[in-house]
Amino acid sequence: MKRFPSLGACGIDCGLCPRHYAEGESRCPGCGGEGFESKHPACSFKTCCVDEHGLEICAQCEDFPCERYADRKKIERDSFVTHKRIFINHEAVRTLGLDDFLAEQNRRVAILREMLAHYNDGRSKNFYCLAAALLSTQALDAALDSVPALGDLQQSARELKVELESSAAAEGVTLALQKDAG
Repeated sequence: MKRFPSLGACGIDCGLCPRHYAEGESRCPGCGGEGFESKHPACSFKTCCVDEHGLEICAQCEDFPCERYADRKKIERDSFVTHKRIFINHEAVRTLGLDDFLAEQNRRVAILREMLAHYNDGRSKNFYCLAAALLSTQALDAALDSVPALGDLQQSARELKVELESSAAAEGVTLALQKDAG
């Protein structure tokens, strides 16, 4: 049984995915969460890592990276659920340990929830999810600190997006979904 569905066995930040915050049938419970099998019935990462080896994330396996990670470029260019941090997340779990990694991830999730609760103009969820996944927590905190969540929601959302884009430029990050070109 997976204890932390906000972290994918494969390294995806499930707790930072737009589908994790969707309403209704399209909502994903996260890796191994209640109803996961109906959303992702053939997830080889979860089957191997969690079901067969009793681990939380592949980084904990002595065989990581296995053949499932052979095409790193293809994995990293997928953009619906940003896969750009998969290998960064695995390395962080190996370096810091699962508990310290999860503390940092939980900080990102808390920041995302604050953005969704106070700055979501109905069109910003995907953008905020990408920002929470890809920017440093320092940049995320600074952006939130610079834009008060008072008054006009549309204006606050625009201002927060400008701050996040500025932080992204400074960190060399693109906050846009990128279609697979190959």
